[in-house]
Amino acid sequence: MHSDAKFSCAGTNPGGVPAKQKKILVRRIVRDRSQQIRRAVQLAFLALNAWIAIEFLLWTRYFESGGQTHYVERPAGVDGWLPIAGLMNLKYFLVTHHVPVMHPAAMFLTAVFLLSSLLLKKTFCSWLCPVGTASEYLWKLGRRVFHRNFVVPRWLDIPLRGLKYLLMSFFLFIVISMSAEALNDFLLAPFGIIADVKMLNFFCHMGIVGMAVVVMLIVLSLFIQNFWCRFLCPYGALMGLVSTLSPAKIRRDADACVACGKCSKACPSSLPVDRLLQVRSAECTGCMECIAACSVENALQLSLPPRRMNQQEPIANRWRHRALDPRLVAAALAIIFFALVGAARATGHWQTHIPQNEYMQLVPHADEYGH
Repeated sequence: MHSDAKFSCAGTNPGGVPAKQKKILVRRIVRDRSQQIRRAVQLAFLALNAWIAIEFLLWTRYFESGGQTHYVERPAGVDGWLPIAGLMNLKYFLVTHHVPVMHPAAMFLTAVFLLSSLLLKKTFCSWLCPVGTASEYLWKLGRRVFHRNFVVPRWLDIPLRGLKYLLMSFFLFIVISMSAEALNDFLLAPFGIIADVKMLNFFCHMGIVGMAVVVMLIVLSLFIQNFWCRFLCPYGALMGLVSTLSPAKIRRDADACVACGKCSKACPSSLPVDRLLQVRSAECTGCMECIAACSVENALQLSLPPRRMNQQEPIANRWRHRALDPRLVAAALAIIFFALVGAARATGHWQTHIPQNEYMQLVPHADEYGH
């Protein structure tokens, strides 16, 4: 380590008060690679979802064509795009202690995302979620093309952020108010069986209104950082509330920090990182953009609570075995994901086992079934 700023000369100011000494700026020696690692995880998960989407499209076309096209097995991972089914199945499992028959993968994937949020802050949104990845790349594209992003004024930002919590409360109320029997009956009804097909058809045969809404969201996402995630995503709202219980948080060391403000400027959620000792907000996604922007050694880290230490000890001791390296975060996310998915596969609770002849009857007429 080396210092790039020196202590000011000792002395007193005109009022006779001892002059406050400036902090030593100790620049970070090891280059921060959190964003490269996070980007690699984002792209890997995006590629996985693209592969699932292609397989699911081929599977759907097989039944829509009456069996005239090549058959591929239904990818159970598509259930990850059915968050409401995941919450329904999770409640059903907690009440009955039985894994649901319909869309069981939705429950396991919901558990993956909730567990990652509980242990590693809201990393699902900034490391794994394909919609979050697309949203992030859109505002970065907007900044590159238009040389800026717009910040929603606080008087409007707070009520807009409340929208996603209202949506979350609406969906949670529905799930919580339904009995286990009602949940099971709903998911085993035609609408529940082909909810994934109806979702696909919505995007493949989008109407003018739906297309206008999607275009509007894309345009707004170019100018406002993470517009969908910040204001409208009910799933992200749930992950955010769970993440407030996480022992891992962005933590600032006041003894090392030089109050440059770079961290707050870099935060996509517009959080005042430079004024907080730990970021407890449900809006923090654990993206580590603030850490990447910080050039001071030990000033900012995603970490567990710091160690207690004497004033004589170096600051580095406070964060030893507490700071979470981005490689560790990526590895932990992979372990959580593959452990739960592997357990589902090993126990035979990953795939939905519906006879092909039933799908042959339901899939071509998916849009005719309502809930």
